[in-house]
Amino acid sequence: MTIFNEHQQEVARTLRNSVSRSDWTDWKWQVRNAVKTVDDFERVLGIEFPARKKRVYEQTLGKFPMAVTPYYLSLIDVDDYANDPVFLQSFPSPEELKIGRYDMTDPLHEDEDSPVPGITHRYPDRVLFHVSNTCAMYCRHCTRKRKVGDVDSIPSRDNLERGLEYIRNTPQVRDVLLSGGDPLMLSDEKLDWLLTEIRAIDHVEVVRIGTRTPVVLPYRITDELVSMLAKHHPLWLNTHFNHPRELTASSRRAIQRLADAGIPLGNQSVLLAGVNDCQRLIRTLNLKLIKNRIRPYYLYQCDLSEGLTHFRTPIGKGIEIIESLRGHTSGFSVPTYVVDAPGGGGKIPVMPNYVVSWGPNKVVLRNYEGVITTYHEPESYEAKYCDRECAKCNLQLKEDDAEEKAIGIERLLSDWDECTSLTPESNERMGRRDDAA
Repeated sequence: MTIFNEHQQEVARTLRNSVSRSDWTDWKWQVRNAVKTVDDFERVLGIEFPARKKRVYEQTLGKFPMAVTPYYLSLIDVDDYANDPVFLQSFPSPEELKIGRYDMTDPLHEDEDSPVPGITHRYPDRVLFHVSNTCAMYCRHCTRKRKVGDVDSIPSRDNLERGLEYIRNTPQVRDVLLSGGDPLMLSDEKLDWLLTEIRAIDHVEVVRIGTRTPVVLPYRITDELVSMLAKHHPLWLNTHFNHPRELTASSRRAIQRLADAGIPLGNQSVLLAGVNDCQRLIRTLNLKLIKNRIRPYYLYQCDLSEGLTHFRTPIGKGIEIIESLRGHTSGFSVPTYVVDAPGGGGKIPVMPNYVVSWGPNKVVLRNYEGVITTYHEPESYEAKYCDRECAKCNLQLKEDDAEEKAIGIERLLSDWDECTSLTPESNERMGRRDDAA
């Protein structure tokens, strides 16, 4: 059952004189009523900023716009909003106007690695397909702040076709990641068309969607949307929970719908100073994600985008957090901590060092408790020289699926074997037939 509590009702009434539960849970109503000004923010939450601070907030919005769904707004603790993780991720800070010494407009060089509009091709076998610059909410820590609030936020069909044509003409691409903005801000019909076109490309094996709607607009995950997505398996979806408080009853229900439809779910968190740079918080978040069938995928070091200096932590903080997870919880509850390298270098994994020393015959290792142990190398190992002549290699380089072969009675029961009877080898009748032949 969808939660529509007293605080949410008060937020809704402030936006409109009369709002029903069906209005509140209508994702399009949420988008239409997104809070975009400081005045509306104050009015809806019943708070009042000092005049000087308000002027600075409005200056920030002049460069980096704001849009917060009423749902996400309703999660803010108004009694301590200044320290609230939801507030910090959604409301502008004057710190965003401070451009750091190493800040860049496009730190990941996504635009430079773009062979056609909308496509970033950085890794050999996969591309990122920007299908929307619109989000349900503009996160203050967004690495693509340069694109937030673009007037032409939804690419035209012609631009999407150019991206599709690039994928069709690039056979090494086996994995397509739909990103943005947020792909789920497209209509069901447009997203269905796009997925159908991608699925029709023979060499594309995997399609992924990156979205934050389960976090900031869970009502977007409708039965109709999920039913449409389920037509396009294998389809993977990564979402973006940063804090345990974001896993509400409504967001859990949205995730349940996706998981029940057989869509594998992952999560990509960003390490943010003052929001989640705490071992306890990240551990709690990851355990809640696992409980809701979401695997922690990445923990990102905050990028060097303009206006994010106040969100950045030292890399040592991320390593410390991973150290507190490894061994203390299940391995699949531990995300890969990555630095997305400036200049388009891609994601570089960073982790605590568990190799203490390395000799010719053994490796000295330490575990999460500090126990020092050794692993003995093989006494004899002859590395096979590889001359890259795969056609002449005597290894079993059979990359196709193995053929299923039924044995015995199973042959008679199987659907793929045409055998209708089994005859013992010593059968005399069959022997006479052979002699007659």
